Amino acid sequence: MKALLTNYHQSPRKVRLVADLIRGKTVPQARTALSFLLQKSSDAFGKLLESAVANARNSGVSAEELMVKSVSVDKGAVMRRPRPFGRGRSGTLRKTQSIIRIELGPVATKVAKKKKAVKVVNKPAKKLEARS
Repeated sequence: MKALLTNYHQSPRKVRLVADLIRGKTVPQARTALSFLLQKSSDAFGKLLESAVANARNSGVSAEELMVKSVSVDKGAVMRRPRPFGRGRSGTLRKTQSIIRIELGPVATKVAKKKKAVKVVNKPAKKLEARS
């Protein structure tokens, strides 16, 4: 269950901040986290997450059984805009776009590990000798 968003008009560095927050969470947890974020890209992530959930529903899997398996944010196309700089020179502003991929997977169940018994050994204390 995957979803892809290409040419999103925000730099990948800013978008990765939101991607790190939802990676590894269940779908309901990711939805609530995105609803309270103030970043611009949280709305785009919300729509993309819903698209991935709709793709999963077509496969017959409910949203509560899914978690965000992987999120990747890559560099997309670069728009170059001319801009005047000081002393009569000209330069370019580079407006980088992002490519966002979300992959959902089944919720991993945690297996409880058995704790090993720790053997405590009483060691005799060393005697301190007085120096003269």
